[in-house]
Amino acid sequence: MSSSTWVAVPAPTPADDEPDIDAPATADVPSLSDTFVHGLAEVIGGPVGDHAVRPRRSGRAVSISAIVLGLLLASLLLHWGQKSPCQTGNWPDLKQYREMCYTDVLALYYNEGLSDGQVPYVDHAVEYPVLTGAFMGALGLPVHALAQRNPQINQGEWFYLLNLLILGLIAVLSVVLMLRMRQRRPWDLAMFAVAPSLILTASVNWDLLAVGFAAFGLYAWSKRYPVLAGVLLGLGTAAKLWPGFFFIPLLLLGLRARKFWPALWASVAGVVVWLAVNLPVAILWPESWKRFFQLNEERPIDWGTLWYVGVHFPRTGALPGFDYLSQHISTLNLLTRVLFALGCLGIAVLVLLAPRRPRVAQLAFLVVALFLVTSKVWSQQYVLWLLPLAVLARPRWGAFLAWQAAEVCYFCAFYGELMAASGKGIFPEWVFVTAATLRLVTVCVLAGLVVREILRPERDVVRDSYADDPDGGVFDGAPDAGWIAAVRSPIRRAKAAGPPAVEAVPQPAT
Repeated sequence: MSSSTWVAVPAPTPADDEPDIDAPATADVPSLSDTFVHGLAEVIGGPVGDHAVRPRRSGRAVSISAIVLGLLLASLLLHWGQKSPCQTGNWPDLKQYREMCYTDVLALYYNEGLSDGQVPYVDHAVEYPVLTGAFMGALGLPVHALAQRNPQINQGEWFYLLNLLILGLIAVLSVVLMLRMRQRRPWDLAMFAVAPSLILTASVNWDLLAVGFAAFGLYAWSKRYPVLAGVLLGLGTAAKLWPGFFFIPLLLLGLRARKFWPALWASVAGVVVWLAVNLPVAILWPESWKRFFQLNEERPIDWGTLWYVGVHFPRTGALPGFDYLSQHISTLNLLTRVLFALGCLGIAVLVLLAPRRPRVAQLAFLVVALFLVTSKVWSQQYVLWLLPLAVLARPRWGAFLAWQAAEVCYFCAFYGELMAASGKGIFPEWVFVTAATLRLVTVCVLAGLVVREILRPERDVVRDSYADDPDGGVFDGAPDAGWIAAVRSPIRRAKAAGPPAVEAVPQPAT
């Protein structure tokens, strides 16, 4: 199929005297551009010197990419080692909680009927969106068939290892694409590759599947294939709902950049693909299809959310109104949606009033973070939703590592809470609530720093390397719509006028 089928928008041709925007020779060196890394570099002799910065050959960025991918493979191996005590499915005396190696992938192989050869949605209602259920079946049913012919194998273990292999491959391909989106800043992707949260949660569930579709969709958008981007993001939405939130920043930025039609076509393509995946299941097996939506409507307040912290606040107990919400889930559902909508409205105002048009990754991070902060469900592996977006939105190590430390604390506290729920408590409830609060606060701080860099774009390190937005696709380098200047003119006049003068009050003679 030709590229024109996907409504490709040709990239502008650079002038002869302009350097290639992604030229490997211009690759960023973290110890020169990141103050946190610059300080750490003093421990090993100081920042990289001039001879190290100047490449001998044009393949320097390729070698950096190889290092990043090597770090990612090492992290995936560490993840497998961390989960390996549980991979046989033999979990006596709460082993899966004591060793913090539990994974839904193995547990749900049995709970969702895959071990009995049941086809997702056809024979058994699945608690996940359709594409995730199809992915489970595509890997689980062949393993079951193999086990029928070879009864001696541990089919649950085989299923888990097969999922680990495929999800790891998706993670690798996602990083390859993000490296291509950041050829001037390849070291940024080391943040993703060595993230402790990736090591701990990569195969807890199937979230990396949606991460892969999101990464592929952003890459397609950055290369000016809006309809293809919409198709990929629509598939991601059919796997987990959060990639669908990317259409919000695309539409908002499309308004500001006078590129609304590409954003609209991407959104329409996403909706059409989501319907194409869901409608056959919804028509043929409606009760199974509804299970995911019913479960999300009926679920009580989940551990670690803002609402859980409000109900179990240390010392004081439930804060005013939170206990009521915990007993009236329909009211809580409405409140979370209203808060998310208001937050999106605030992001829209930010897009319109920012001195420069925000980058796509910045807004995508803000929208997904807003959803998690206001949601009544925030599972431990949802950190994978934010991880690539945080790297693309704000590639600075300091706040990133603080957030990752909070995620590690929460991960450990979560398994302590599971032990307590199983009748073997190891610490008081306030420990878990404190860890959940720390995670919540660090995500909000990270979002606040992203907002600050939107309002003060001179602080954005990505714009130190790129003229505008390397992920922006048709937005990259596009001028603002004319009406944006009219909206922002009162702000510019207020800044130019400065604070009102204060008339001096004569002092009486002494």
